Amino acid sequence: MKKKSGIKKIVLAGGIVLAAGGLLFGPSLAAGNENKAAADLSGAASFAVKTAPAEKQTLRAWLEVNGDIVSAQQADVFPDVQGKLVSVHAALGASVRKGDVIAEVDPSRPGAAYMHSPVYAPISGIVSKTPLSPGMTVGANTSITVISAGGSLEINARIPEREIAGLEPGLAAEVFLQAYPGEIFSAAVTRVSPVLDSASRTKLITLNFAHNDSRINAGMFARVRINTRTYADVLTVPAEALVTKHGESAVYIAHNGGDGLAAARRVVSTGVNLNGRTEITGGLSEGDAVVVQGQQLLSGGEALRVMGGAVAVAKE
Repeated sequence: MKKKSGIKKIVLAGGIVLAAGGLLFGPSLAAGNENKAAADLSGAASFAVKTAPAEKQTLRAWLEVNGDIVSAQQADVFPDVQGKLVSVHAALGASVRKGDVIAEVDPSRPGAAYMHSPVYAPISGIVSKTPLSPGMTVGANTSITVISAGGSLEINARIPEREIAGLEPGLAAEVFLQAYPGEIFSAAVTRVSPVLDSASRTKLITLNFAHNDSRINAGMFARVRINTRTYADVLTVPAEALVTKHGESAVYIAHNGGDGLAAARRVVSTGVNLNGRTEITGGLSEGDAVVVQGQQLLSGGEALRVMGGAVAVAKE
């Protein structure tokens, strides 16, 4: 009887390996881990990394708040007396003229009946806020509704106390409306309240649109992004590129060594950190290829394989 060989062929997706004595010899199953050193064709160990060029950009600090679009000319409607609101003659969106009776208030008290007191429109325009419902108790300081005179529109927004530093007229803003997703409307801060609301701990600001747009209506909800600080034409790198150790910030760059790409450690000084980018004030030059993935495994001098496309390579 012919004796069978103890060596078997095993076919895997990654190639053919031999199994002998219960041991497998062949490619490592973890060879796909690009963050570990791998052998290249020449036999030298290299590290797979991704890089991005250091480049000059304009960084902007901003804050986002909610706002209401209102007419630049509008007036609250107040009754002359305290009592129960018995009728409302103007609905939301109704056109009224100055002097029109838009509501009636019954000032009667228990044991005494009085004539209804009319509430007059203080200006001509459009009712831009839903009026209070009949049956509610109102007073001389209760706004029954708001009348907008038309014309230009503006945005009222309230800024939390912790964010008011640097707020001033002239700051540019971007406005986003739910009715027009994907569109950005330009605006600017025109007024900043000199007082802080002690109840809400906010400060009221007003913004005006850069251009009139018939699609924008009073009563719309707005999301406002206000650019509070601008850093123009500064050298930046992705924030994740920085490696901080013992209070010292550094990055690794891919440079042309004698036998190919190699890692070089560069100590850098930094400025502001905004929107995922860090300002570099010293230690780098524009165009340097900064390692943004795999840098935690480097110490300087390692051979590199740049993954993910061609990039500018810094020259040592």
